[in-house]
Amino acid sequence: MALERSVYRDLAAWKNSHDHKALLVDGARQVGKTFAIREFAKKYYRTSLEINFVETPSAKSIFEGDLDADTLIANLTAFSRERLYPNDTLVFFDEVQECPRARTAIKFLVDDGRFDYIESGSLLGVSYQNVPSLPVGYERALHMYPLTIDEFFSACGVDESITSRVRELCEGGLPIPDAIHERLTRLFRIYLAVGGMPAAVQRYVVTHDLAQVLLDQRAILDLYRQDITKYANDKAHVRAIFDALPSELDAKNKRFKLSDLSKSARSERYASDFMWLADSGVALPCYNTTAPQLPLEVNKKHNLFKLFLCDVGLLSAASSAPTQFDLIQGNLSINWGSFLENALAQEFAARGFKLYYFDRQRLGEVDFLLQRNARVLPVEAKSGKDFHAHAALDNLLDVAEWDLDEAIVFCSGNVKRDGKVTYLPWYAASFLEQGQGLESFVVLP
Repeated sequence: MALERSVYRDLAAWKNSHDHKALLVDGARQVGKTFAIREFAKKYYRTSLEINFVETPSAKSIFEGDLDADTLIANLTAFSRERLYPNDTLVFFDEVQECPRARTAIKFLVDDGRFDYIESGSLLGVSYQNVPSLPVGYERALHMYPLTIDEFFSACGVDESITSRVRELCEGGLPIPDAIHERLTRLFRIYLAVGGMPAAVQRYVVTHDLAQVLLDQRAILDLYRQDITKYANDKAHVRAIFDALPSELDAKNKRFKLSDLSKSARSERYASDFMWLADSGVALPCYNTTAPQLPLEVNKKHNLFKLFLCDVGLLSAASSAPTQFDLIQGNLSINWGSFLENALAQEFAARGFKLYYFDRQRLGEVDFLLQRNARVLPVEAKSGKDFHAHAALDNLLDVAEWDLDEAIVFCSGNVKRDGKVTYLPWYAASFLEQGQGLESFVVLP
């Protein structure tokens, strides 16, 4: 069964655009890039040519000589051994980071205009320095993430009409029927354990066997470690950061502390290693900002941040203690909040938000600050039943000079409005889109 992904809409929009640029699809390993592009090619093109530079390293010879369009097209068609139809063929360069000259050639191929081109691969963000000449102005970028919450619900059999109705209720500030709320809350807890990696989701949907899901997740974690060994400049530093992520998120304030790696660790020595993990899509940094004022980037503190894994299911698999059962049951004996925050962080990132949080000694810590349009939206993620208690959020809203008139608390409860705070179920994070007005979550009078 093919999983429904929103990326198919993005790919179709790219094909129907009139600028004829190549599409660069990047993202962490195993988020489903190759599968999605193959399915898209089958549906929208008469024929396609896929070249994987890892599986077929000899294909690099296509780009070893002159890079003029006629030479390149002749080489591609000879390599294909099948007819490629002008204006109805997709050429797909997979694992393109293994052939930098293929990226350079994109400029000439796009100018030629006979075929459409998609490039994809893991760890592209840290491989740019190997490209002789980047095709600036000839590529559009599309970043893929693991399955979002609503995509996971769809894979688990939740009809789109239910999701749409729940969205409408959240936007209208109306409570969700208890039966639907309980079902979606249960599925969200399962999402914390399974996550959004397509292989893990597919395994769960087919078998409902979380032990098998765990094996798939651990295999992906091993692939990430192999990529670190293959690509990272300072392999020891990057590996230490990667392996420390679960324990750092399990800490009280979830802030990443270099002193936990080594007593002599200094931020300037590790800065590029953190960026390596972020550029590869493996980790999602969430930076402290000193004030909830626009632009948030100006107030960002580069040396204070939380570091989330790209997928909450991988976080559960990487944790030192078994967590799947506790997550599904909502057992707060584990640090349930760290998994909840990770799930929301990856959801917000997939929706186009940059990740920030607020923390001041006198005021306290607020989990997320999201910048939408010309306003700042404070967000709290509450795992327990006492979700109406949020002193730091109240303190933030009470500072007159910041003029914050709206905040969201994602919790186990139903939709409710109390002054400036809107309470929404955890799974409603999938309805928080970039570029919409805040009125989407204002309770109507």
